[in-house]
Amino acid sequence: MSAPEPEQESSEPAPGERMSGSRLGRSTAIMASGTFVSRGTGWLRNWLLLAAVGATTGAADAYDVANRIPNTLYALLAAGVLNSALVPQIIKAFQQPDGKRIVDRILTVGTVVSIAAGLVFTLAAPLMVRLLSSGWSTDQLAVATGLAYWIIPQVTFYGIYTLLGQVLNAREQFGPFMWAPVLNNIVSIAGLVAYLSVYGRIAVDAGPVDASEWTPERLALLGGTATLGIAAQALILLIPLIRGGYGLRWRWSGEPGEMGSLKQVVTWALAAVAVEQAGGWLALRVASAANAGHTEAIAGNAAYFQAMTIYIVPHSLVTVSLLTALFTSMSRFHSTGNTRGLVGEISRGARVIAVFGVWASATMIVAAGPIARVMMAPSSPDDVAVTIPVLQALSLGLVPLGLMVLVKRVLFVLEDARSIFYIQIPMTVVWVAIAYGVQAVAPARWWTVGVALGLVASNVVAVVLRTLTLRRRFGWLDGSHIVPVYAKSLLAVIPAVGAGGLIVWWTPAAAGLTGVDGVVTAGLIGGAIAITMFLVYGIILRLLGVEELGQMLSPVTRRLRRVR
Repeated sequence: MSAPEPEQESSEPAPGERMSGSRLGRSTAIMASGTFVSRGTGWLRNWLLLAAVGATTGAADAYDVANRIPNTLYALLAAGVLNSALVPQIIKAFQQPDGKRIVDRILTVGTVVSIAAGLVFTLAAPLMVRLLSSGWSTDQLAVATGLAYWIIPQVTFYGIYTLLGQVLNAREQFGPFMWAPVLNNIVSIAGLVAYLSVYGRIAVDAGPVDASEWTPERLALLGGTATLGIAAQALILLIPLIRGGYGLRWRWSGEPGEMGSLKQVVTWALAAVAVEQAGGWLALRVASAANAGHTEAIAGNAAYFQAMTIYIVPHSLVTVSLLTALFTSMSRFHSTGNTRGLVGEISRGARVIAVFGVWASATMIVAAGPIARVMMAPSSPDDVAVTIPVLQALSLGLVPLGLMVLVKRVLFVLEDARSIFYIQIPMTVVWVAIAYGVQAVAPARWWTVGVALGLVASNVVAVVLRTLTLRRRFGWLDGSHIVPVYAKSLLAVIPAVGAGGLIVWWTPAAAGLTGVDGVVTAGLIGGAIAITMFLVYGIILRLLGVEELGQMLSPVTRRLRRVR
């Protein structure tokens, strides 16, 4: 549906308007559906990638490091800064008489910075690969560097995607931002199919990387099509933005000081993400060293990536969609000085995160075997088996992850990026300390699990410190409503875990299932565990009077009633 220009005040929600439960549910459902399709096509892309480079091979680790560079820079320049800093600033700008001019300037400056970052980091590819690897051979470094030259330009398009997407989100056009990655996956799938048709799948027991086999054409096909997909994901957002009535204009300069608050927020946020990424780099060096020189399957950095890809799915499907919608309403409450309304939205977000996150975390831990088997279909049983403990360790942190993102976004709404920076320091120290502590005392097969546990602990530290910061700021955080929901959710999940555990006990070990029949069987087992645990969990929550479960499911239940 087309929307008028942002300058026309009638097109914008009323200042400080609280998003109704049905509207929040509808917005969350639209974004979640886009994320679901994106993740579904992403799984297919991941299966093809596993067939192309494996999960624990030298080629897999080389591709992972090359791919991690733009992802790290995306976290640094876009996801960690722009995603959180832009929406409050754009909403504040739209409420001014010449707000569109300011937003045009944000888009212009941001696009130029994204292009410059892509160029600079592409030229620095050899250095970036060496920083992110440990104990690699010359051939493996050469292959990773060759791939990095093709993959790092994604940084530019990630930045453009974030800029355009946040303008759409500020205008409550939530769908396109979450659906655009589907196009990326389609392009990437086509590229991987072409790659496999030319070079075939990698052997499960592939030896060390031989740089002579990785010709420039092979590197270009594997890395170039991946970047083409990100470019398509970014540029497709121009269509809904323009069709929605937003006329893009190039504006480099403006009134003195009009972007002062944005620059301050971005500076502190950039410093915080720099600390986070430095910690991630140090921690993941432990993972990249785990299987260096080993002939048996040991979870390394590529296996960590696979586990992270699976673990992030429930967070992306529900929590991110919910917080994206709430972020807009929280920004409006703050812009009008409505502190009670802002705290109410924080409370609502924290309670829904509890209801969903506790179940999702428990289900991911109990069903880790069948989930990993399905998501890593082309991989060997050994590769799946070593990835499962990493996935289970990460899954312990789904609730802290959701709360950490919620509280972080509130601090961005308050334009308090300074606190985000200072809190990031102990978070990073905890992550690195646990990763290296496990490396010092445990066998190599547990090193990557230690990296995962360090990340979980880091998120817990973030929740505690950021919540204390908000409590000092507001004086109250509606704990009388939040704490009972968490207590009831934890109580309800205990019998749910028991029911899911019985299914695991009665069924074969999923990691050992092979072939199409094995993957289908694992999928059925995982589905049975998830459904059984949700039914038990949901029934107990209803008996305990937890209303947030109904709010979370309202878009689905309304649609089912319409179908009947």
